[in-house]
Amino acid sequence: MSARTRRTALALGERLVEWRKLQDLTAEQVAQRAGVSKPTLWKLESGDPGVSLGVLLDVVRALGFTDQLLDAVDPLNTELGKARAGQALPKRIRH
Repeated sequence: MSARTRRTALALGERLVEWRKLQDLTAEQVAQRAGVSKPTLWKLESGDPGVSLGVLLDVVRALGFTDQLLDAVDPLNTELGKARAGQALPKRIRH
């Protein structure tokens, strides 16, 4: 794993902790809402890249920012995506 990827995982974990704390939620509350164990949540929050995408998405849902995450990775929210919007983009899965 590259150093850049490791730094990104650490930053993502820190942001998840910030979201949790902004909502005055404990790790236990978020873990319960997400349906994951506290140790798994702690791994995610500490930047462990071995935590599954499914766990990340469950935690994001539990913290209430699924739509913001999807908007952040939407190529149509970029200049390149807007410029190429008519070119063979796959059909979207509705959420």
